[in-house]
Amino acid sequence: MKTATITDKDKGVALFVAVMASFLAPFVGSSVSIALPSIAGEFNLDAITLGWVVTAYLLAAAIFLVPFGKLADIKGRKKIFTYGIIIDAVSSIGAALSPSGGLLIAFRLLQGVGGAMIFGTGVAIVTSIFPLAERGKALGINAAATYIGLSVGPPASGLLTQYLGWRSIFALDALIGLIIIIAVFWRLKGEWTGAEGEKFDAAGSVIYGLALLGIMYGFTLLPDISGFALVGIGLGALALFIFRENRIKNPVLSMELFKRSMVFSMSNLAALINYSATFAISFLLSLYLQYIKGYSPETSGLILVLQPVMMAVLSPIAGRLSDRIQPQWIATAGMALTTFGLGMMIFLDQNTQLDFIMAALIIVGLGFGLFSSPNTNAVMSSVDKNYYGVASGTLATMRLVGQMLSVGIVMLMFALFIGQVEITPANYPLFLVSSKMAFIVFTVLCFAGIFASLARGKSR
Repeated sequence: MKTATITDKDKGVALFVAVMASFLAPFVGSSVSIALPSIAGEFNLDAITLGWVVTAYLLAAAIFLVPFGKLADIKGRKKIFTYGIIIDAVSSIGAALSPSGGLLIAFRLLQGVGGAMIFGTGVAIVTSIFPLAERGKALGINAAATYIGLSVGPPASGLLTQYLGWRSIFALDALIGLIIIIAVFWRLKGEWTGAEGEKFDAAGSVIYGLALLGIMYGFTLLPDISGFALVGIGLGALALFIFRENRIKNPVLSMELFKRSMVFSMSNLAALINYSATFAISFLLSLYLQYIKGYSPETSGLILVLQPVMMAVLSPIAGRLSDRIQPQWIATAGMALTTFGLGMMIFLDQNTQLDFIMAALIIVGLGFGLFSSPNTNAVMSSVDKNYYGVASGTLATMRLVGQMLSVGIVMLMFALFIGQVEITPANYPLFLVSSKMAFIVFTVLCFAGIFASLARGKSR
């Protein structure tokens, strides 16, 4: 298979397809957060099980991201991307028709597999076709699509949930997926590889998946002893994976990327920390606004849209700046601003004024918008083109593992303070304690991330 020659028109088509895919996953993710109280009401889900509606997707996506990133480098990025969109659309239909909470969670797992195939290839395709001088701008546009999806998700899902029911969210996801599938088959020509002919490390991929499964599933069971045991097994499998990958010819995840480049290593660590500290904001605030403040899904969605709107506005600007200014400084400023916004959220209670909540969301959104695309530019510009798929998959894995850790921290707080019960008015004070403790952990994490971002050094 040969790498296709890309014209300016082909660049536009490829960027459009990648942008649409980048819009889709965050749109559904932010939409599901708004719909959680309605889902809990229909299926009588307790607080911890409700968290699995979000976590199931993240777990599956995190396990399969790096393997599919490597497969995309070997077999073709467009091919893996296309299969991912198809799986996402089919699983969305299944989720929309689910008769129980268990089946909904199962289809969310399948949706996560499709998401892994998309995340591991979308940025790699953009990076493959745009030269270095244009890459920051292209990645900024792609990141903006992600934040537009996050922006449109809350108000759209609020309207859909309130007037058509939460199932309509997944039906809309399937429709958008169908549009992307048509665009890929009709207009996206050519194929892109970076490691054609290499052997795929299937055994390493299995060990990697088991490591993440043990760590992440075990984390959600803490403080039970079984949780500690699973985390220990997962860490042992992760150590075995790293040992193996250092000693085989064609690893699924090249450890050399981490050893060779401080920029690559610390930028990925900064992404992991940032997502661990910020992802569960919408999860917690959706419950807070609807349970504690009594707002409707529609109103809650309009409030939560403030954060991603700020991300969408600032991300392309930050991406262009990172083509001229060291990404290290822009991303670190964003991390510091995010820390301040998270610190404000520690003080949320039943009497908190709406303008305070909105100010905190705006500050976090501005901080994240400054951080994301410069950090992505730093990662992708620190590797050779042979590793674009793996680098894209690694960065996306940091994002998804961080997102799952974020929800895992919230579920741990629920387990410690609420227990396996539904969130009812009698449990509202305990819910507020859980939220406060989660935001304290998030603020401390993000503060540590400032130093990780600084430590990466110059990108070029």
